[in-house]
Amino acid sequence: MTNMQQRAELHRRIWQIANDVRGSVDGWDFKQYVLGALFYRFISENFADYIEAGDDSVDYASFDDANPILDAIKDDTIKAKGFFIYPSQLFVNVAKTAHTNPDLNTDLANIFMAIESSASGYASEDDIKGLFADFDTTSNRLGNTVADKNKRLTAVLKGVAELDFGDFSDNQIDLFGDAYEFLISNYAANAGKSGGEFFTPQHVSKLIAKLALYGKNKVNKIYDPACGSGSLLLQAKKQFDEHIIEEGFFGQEINHTTYNLARMNMFLHNINYDKFHIELGDTLLNPQLQNDKPFDAIVSNPPYSVKWIGSDDPVLINDERFAPAGVLAPKSKADFAFILHALNYLSAKGRAAIVSFPGIFYRGGAEAKIRQYLVDNNYVETVIALAPNLFFGTSIAVNILVLNKGKTNDNRVQFIDASELFKKETNNNILTDEHIDTIMTLFADKVDVAHQVAMVDYDAIKANDYNLAVSSYVEAKDTREVIDISVLNSEIKTTVAKIDTLRRQIDEIIEQIEA
Repeated sequence: MTNMQQRAELHRRIWQIANDVRGSVDGWDFKQYVLGALFYRFISENFADYIEAGDDSVDYASFDDANPILDAIKDDTIKAKGFFIYPSQLFVNVAKTAHTNPDLNTDLANIFMAIESSASGYASEDDIKGLFADFDTTSNRLGNTVADKNKRLTAVLKGVAELDFGDFSDNQIDLFGDAYEFLISNYAANAGKSGGEFFTPQHVSKLIAKLALYGKNKVNKIYDPACGSGSLLLQAKKQFDEHIIEEGFFGQEINHTTYNLARMNMFLHNINYDKFHIELGDTLLNPQLQNDKPFDAIVSNPPYSVKWIGSDDPVLINDERFAPAGVLAPKSKADFAFILHALNYLSAKGRAAIVSFPGIFYRGGAEAKIRQYLVDNNYVETVIALAPNLFFGTSIAVNILVLNKGKTNDNRVQFIDASELFKKETNNNILTDEHIDTIMTLFADKVDVAHQVAMVDYDAIKANDYNLAVSSYVEAKDTREVIDISVLNSEIKTTVAKIDTLRRQIDEIIEQIEA
């Protein structure tokens, strides 16, 4: 069986678990149990693998919790891994006896609490705290009785336990991470706007990561101010050797459940607690990680046209993120607030790639003034128009705005029309690797290409009232049929001759009848 076949079979079985065991629980709500069980198994095997250190004679799962060796290694282990799991708390041991354990739901709750509490007082405390908060084993959504809850939890643990991830030290990390992303992407695709907003499809994430990191041999760190489940940050890790991102992965997320998903996702992709910093909170009103800026690379897919307090808060106009533009983003459309926030966190040599709603590039008022600020200061490198229906929950054709603080020798703005680059697949369009390569080649070359790329001087943009809509500068291809007038005239002449012949024949027939 090929790797692709193995992955397809793994995906099929994971989705089958989700469908078989959720019962009356809504699929979107139930994601936390399947994802939580997958995460629980991962950190258990990862932890055991760390303790065993490749020694086949050591089986951590068979240790007694009271073994004095554990007390001796606990402190150093927590400092290294960020948490501690006793042998009896390992996924494999809990799953093995789940079907006969009448206290399964409360035992799981206590285990999760113990794992999180093990980090108390250590540097990893904030990264571990609340990781299992959404894996509520006592929730009535699992059933009205303890027996019902345990039956469903047993089914989840059994299903995840039976998934074949091979030997952990060989390929477990990639398979766990891939399985996790498959699950959340499928939940997003089936959840519409209520769930798709937190997950950027992998093919789009890949393009955004490539744009932000283009031409970089290394970056100090990478940041996403609206990180969702962390898919954009993790694409940066996939596209480049992990050592090129020197100080790790940073992000902020407003939704608590999604914040937990992002932290789990980091662990599942083998990013240790000391290499990621995901914060909870409102990025616009309560920005975190200010002491960690600037960032050489920023990737983001912020929420489109959400409302925010804006000018109703008189303090915000003096905020260092928004003050340079001299105006705040409209209260009904916070898009440019996220963009100005990202710009403020960007280093002098940094680049940001931000998914943006098309309307912000041509509307007037405050948004026009912010565009003027960005263009006058030569921060806008490229605006890319993508195909429609690439994202879950929306069919609109979005744009990617590329900001570059190191763009000093060229005051032109590049406009790319990539709206015809897509492949139809099920309910959504996708970008293939060939499409992404095409866009990256156009981005890198910085030359005019008929109907695809326009390199536009500052003066031309200024004269156009700082309009940054791609369609204003890239001429659309004329798809109308080209008609050869001489050929058309010849055909008309032939047709007229045939009509004349028919008329004569009809006249002759009529004369014969009348005679």
